[in-house]
Amino acid sequence: MGEERAVGTPVLRRLNTAAVLRAVRERAPDPVRLAELVELTGLTRPTVGQAVDDLVEAGWLQQHDPAAASRQGGRPAVRVSLRGRAAPVLGLDVGPHTVSAGISDLVGHRLAAVRRPVEEGEAGRLLGVVDEVTERALREAGLGAGDVAGVVIATPGIVDPGSGRILLAPSVPGWTSVNLSDHLRGRFRCPVQVENDANLAALAVAGERGTLLAVQWGERLGAGVVIDGRLHRGTGSAGEIGFIRPPGHVPDTGDGRGPLERTIGAEAIAEQARRAARRHPGSALHAGAPDAAAVFAAAASGDATAQRIVDEVAATFAQAIAPAVLVLAPDAVVIGGGVARAGSVLLTAVTRHLADLTLSPPAVEFSGLAEDTVLTGALCLALDEVWHRRLAAP
Repeated sequence: MGEERAVGTPVLRRLNTAAVLRAVRERAPDPVRLAELVELTGLTRPTVGQAVDDLVEAGWLQQHDPAAASRQGGRPAVRVSLRGRAAPVLGLDVGPHTVSAGISDLVGHRLAAVRRPVEEGEAGRLLGVVDEVTERALREAGLGAGDVAGVVIATPGIVDPGSGRILLAPSVPGWTSVNLSDHLRGRFRCPVQVENDANLAALAVAGERGTLLAVQWGERLGAGVVIDGRLHRGTGSAGEIGFIRPPGHVPDTGDGRGPLERTIGAEAIAEQARRAARRHPGSALHAGAPDAAAVFAAAASGDATAQRIVDEVAATFAQAIAPAVLVLAPDAVVIGGGVARAGSVLLTAVTRHLADLTLSPPAVEFSGLAEDTVLTGALCLALDEVWHRRLAAP
């Protein structure tokens, strides 16, 4: 770039480079001029120029055509931005019925998304699906395994925060005997992290909110807890609300589901609908074999039988989480997973029952990401880890 370069120790040079990269990241995806970087970092122009040269050479930044000269005829301004493919990341959402894979670039743009339903089965079969969707995502993104800078795998169950080992996963037979991180490390040379799916859902919806309870509600129920903007893992089992024992809960059927899951999980809602349809042949639920989605749709259209089921489900859910709401006083309760498609009929009922049970009712809302919430959280965590490593002090 023509200017004399600043001289310093290798450590100082790495610190300066990190400061410039951090400033470019804050402005991403928009390009930024060198003069702006000088202002943002407080470094001299030669130092910024040297850092930009280093980052362009390393592949983290890309240089754009110089902007048009100013009206006064000044020199064209050099502009740079993040090169998204410098450090793409892979996220995996591994569930008992569906496995999803996504790849995002450094700026957070989704390069690939693959989703495959799977038949419920043992751990070995599920691992085969993990390998399949991973390969398909890499091909869709036009990447090789060596291009990936970080991998985060979401899994149901309790995950040991230190080792990443799965300690309890009733929904997947044999899952605790599988070392997911080792399985993926055999293919990728980057860090591989395993995290509870509800925790990742919480990261995906946290945003700028300080404290929230992010519930994943489908056939299973779990929650991620964010306190003052930070994920709370506890000993690894924080947020396992599926094991709350509600009044009148369904007895253990030996399928590994917790008491709350057996009472108001998606399959439990469908079973309530089937029983109600037999008692009320005039209900819209009497046609076919209703699932949870049919219950919510019928309730929204005014079916009295479906409305009673939704109200009972909402009441049970509110009673289950009310103690956590009283203890945490969250800004919001965010519901994701399959039930997040239920619509206002469920949201209104949950809000009403929770208001009766708490002192300061939080906002209750559905995740706009619905069933993509967990995968989004996995990609967010993977990107955060990449940036943490890249910007860490030398």
